[in-house]
This record gives sequence, structure tokens and C-alpha cells, in this order.
Amino acid sequence: MILTMWVIATILFFIFRLMPGNPLVAYIDPTFTEEQQQILLKQFGLDQPLWYQYFVFLKNLGQGELGDSFFFRDSVVNVIGKVLPNTIYLMLLSLLLAYTIGIMSGIYLAWKRGERIETVGIVLTLFTRAAPQFWVGMILLAVFSFRFGLFPSGGASAAGTVYASEWEKLLSPSFYHHLFLPALTLAIYLLGLPLLLMRSNMLDVMKEAYVDMASMRGLSKLRVMLKYAARNACLPVVTAMAVGIGYAMGGNVVIETVFSWPGLGRLLVKAVSTSDYPLAQGAFILIAGVMVIMNFVADLLYSILDPRVTLENRR
Repeated sequence: MILTMWVIATILFFIFRLMPGNPLVAYIDPTFTEEQQQILLKQFGLDQPLWYQYFVFLKNLGQGELGDSFFFRDSVVNVIGKVLPNTIYLMLLSLLLAYTIGIMSGIYLAWKRGERIETVGIVLTLFTRAAPQFWVGMILLAVFSFRFGLFPSGGASAAGTVYASEWEKLLSPSFYHHLFLPALTLAIYLLGLPLLLMRSNMLDVMKEAYVDMASMRGLSKLRVMLKYAARNACLPVVTAMAVGIGYAMGGNVVIETVFSWPGLGRLLVKAVSTSDYPLAQGAFILIAGVMVIMNFVADLLYSILDPRVTLENRR
């Protein structure tokens, strides 16, 4: 994990400094003299050699210090902290929709093995998995927002609304009214993994002897599917959900831009467009860190939930 994060941090450091544009464009006024511009560059350490900036960056990163945003003129931690809750709410709701619908649909398609409904379901699932997220988002906006006016077209609240606290926002129906469409867009993309994985696992589990024994006892097919087959088939899906959290965090970038959702993804786009090195680096590192940690959690969950999977031979 440490090696992976070091590689990611190194790539991020150099790739942003190869981008065209002045990173201090938000600070430097056209009337500034050359001397004033050099003083500003020195203030942010941009007058130092690239190798020196790199080691300072790694040292600060190891201490949890991400620097100050050039554009917002505030610490990166504070800037990200203001929008991170909105990204988390979007991610959690989309995962809840995707994995609830995906697991139940996967069970149903396995139950209808060989029938036309299974073929149609798989084709639709592969279509939603392959469809670009921005395209799905624009379709939902065109239908449910612009055509029928059922949902707002962007933002996290009505114009002029200011929430006194996070609890007030979470208890506001208006917030969920704005949240539904972007969460549905992300859920449509994430839906394919749990659905196809659950269907495949169900087909394998249904061949096991204990499933046949349950059927021979006279239990209904629905009870056999849910109580005996589905419980065991869910294990890989649970571990896949941990990885899905990382993908959901990274997938928010496009969706938040389409729906003008004030989250980490939209902030990241703003940081890249303004050459705000510290903010862009901080946002990317956070997303990468979540994905790396969730992959690690998935490995641990699989070994815990399935006793047959062990990390070493045990007597």
C-alpha cells in the first residue's frame, strides 16, 4: 500500500508541473513587476529546483500536510473538508441503490436461467455498464429535469438555502431531492458488477450438494434460493462492495460536473483548470488512497467471511 501510494504521489507531483499555464495566475496581477512575481514564487517555494520541491512535497505528505490552495487561498485540508461530505453522501446512496437492486436482480436472473428475461437482463446490464456516465446523466437530466421538471438540474440545495449544520442538511427533503438524480446516475453504472457477480455465484452455488438436499426436503424453490443459495453466493459480492467504494469515489468526478454537485469531483476539475497544484494533488491522493485502502479491506473481508481462504497454511 505504501509503495502504491508513493508511486501515485510521484506521478501526480510531476504530471501537474508538466502542464502548461502559470499556477499562480489567481494571485499574480497584470500590474505586478517581475520582482513582485518572484517574491510570490518564493513564498510558495516554486523558485526552488524541481527535485527539492519533490522532497519537500513527500515530507509534507508524510506529515499529513497538503499545502495551501493557490486559488482558494486556504489550506487544502480545509477546502477539501468543506465538500467531502457531499461526495460521501452521493457515494453511499448510489452504492445502496446499486448493490440492493444488483443483488436482488442477480438472484432473479439466476432463478430464470435459460429464459428470455435472463437474456434481456444481461444485455441491459452490459449496456448500462458500457454507457458513458456523462451521457447517462444528460439523458436523465433531459427526461426528469428539463422535460417533466420532477428533479432539479443541479446543485445540492435550492437557491439561497444555507444549512446551519450537516444534520440540518441531512434532515432536509430538498437535499435528497437534489441528490437523487446524480446518485441514480452513478448507481446505474455501478449496478452491473453486483448483478453479474451475484448471478454467476448463484449459478455455481446452485450446483452444490447442500442446495439439492434442501430441495429434497420439500422446501419451496424461493426459500432454497434465498436461504441456502443466496447467503453463500453473497460472500464475493460483499468483498466487491469494498472495491466499489473506491470506484464510486473516483467516478464522482464526471457525475458531479454534469449535475453541478458541490463535491470533491467538481472541486478537482476546478483545481486542474486553474493549475492549482496543491489542491489537485490533494484531491487525487485522497481518491487514490480510498481505492487502495478499499482494495486492502476487500482482501481482509474475503479471508474473514470465507474460512476456506487463508493467508498461510495452518495446522
